[in-house]
Amino acid sequence: MARQTGPVCKLCRREGKKLFLKGEKCFTNCTYEKRSYPPGQHGQQASFRRRRSSDYTLQLRAKQQARRVYGVLERQFRRYLTIAEGREGLTAENLLAVLEQRLDNVVYRLGLADSRPQARQLVQHGHIFVNNHKLDIPSYLVKPEDVVSVRPQSRRTQYFRDRRELLGQRAIPEWLSFNEDELSGRVMSLPTRQEVDSLFDEQLIVEYYSR
Repeated sequence: MARQTGPVCKLCRREGKKLFLKGEKCFTNCTYEKRSYPPGQHGQQASFRRRRSSDYTLQLRAKQQARRVYGVLERQFRRYLTIAEGREGLTAENLLAVLEQRLDNVVYRLGLADSRPQARQLVQHGHIFVNNHKLDIPSYLVKPEDVVSVRPQSRRTQYFRDRRELLGQRAIPEWLSFNEDELSGRVMSLPTRQEVDSLFDEQLIVEYYSR
């Protein structure tokens, strides 16, 4: 799933909601708004025959939505759940915080990319520094006081020159701070549930793995 190469709008149609997997393009060129029924030969017919979803179905769909939003594989997801269980507080809220700590997500939240897949590509291509050291691992979990910045050589590329003009159009979460001149952000604290605009119910995910 982290290596999705087909049309991502199919994933939104499968989940029955917009997951904003294409970032800003989801506001201007969204296939889901034209065809909101499930994909496949009988998708349109199935949308009229849907029964009341069971608790298991709701839990599974919440888990799949989270995996698709953040672009993680099942093994990674289970590891994040283990990390969340080891922290103080509610496991569901901790899980959401762990997902938000991913480096590619932080790059996206800082407004340096239109979507998480684009942010993942920036990280993998070596454009991102963490604490003044190049880090090309999108799944790296940032910590409070970590500084995420664009590599000095990369700031002169056309992409980041154009990116400067788009900065400020998206609100930066309160758990992050951003310096537009330096194209760098600082992790002020771990994200809380109130600071994350989640598209899924994280409590259902914990219930799914607690079966």
